[in-house]
Amino acid sequence: MPYCLYIITDDRLSNGRSHIEIAKAAFEGGADVVQLRMKDCEGALFLKTAKTISDISKRYDALFIVNDRVDIAIDSNADGVHLGQTDMPVKIARGIVPKDFIIGVSVSNVKEALQAEKDGADYVALSPIFNTTSKDDAGSGHGLKVMKDIKNAVNIPALAIGGINKNNALSVFDAGADGIAVISAIVSQPDITAATRELKALIDRR
Repeated sequence: MPYCLYIITDDRLSNGRSHIEIAKAAFEGGADVVQLRMKDCEGALFLKTAKTISDISKRYDALFIVNDRVDIAIDSNADGVHLGQTDMPVKIARGIVPKDFIIGVSVSNVKEALQAEKDGADYVALSPIFNTTSKDDAGSGHGLKVMKDIKNAVNIPALAIGGINKNNALSVFDAGADGIAVISAIVSQPDITAATRELKALIDRR
């Protein structure tokens, strides 16, 4: 599965655009993956939004991932779910989800990455790789060396998130990342589709 350009929705940073508008514009620009991240949202709205984006993703032959909520990921016919270290354990999620369902996990070091792989994760994402203001609880960036160490340790795709933009994206790939996950570098731009297309082209030229 391609994970090169992975975009996470956030309507607090999108200049008034909804999660659905963000996702559609990102898919239009060539995003490989869109993750729906709706913190502190009641379940009915979360599920309705997820179902809509899931339908849109199929039209673009791209992947749709739901953040945190395994139940909503399944019920919306998403391609997978992304879990943090304090969310449902991967081993439990793997026993609930459909056969080919993607499970991604946020990690901060090699130990967590190896454990996620052992427990059945399909990919890991170093979070954050650089300092970021997009997530209040992200903490300090772990840096390119940790990215390289994780990539060398696991046999599944390794992504990075946090503080990534068009000026430093290639350095993340040079450190071994299989993909980059971004929020403000796309979501906060005046034209999400154009920003996505520009970053995707940069990645494709590397």
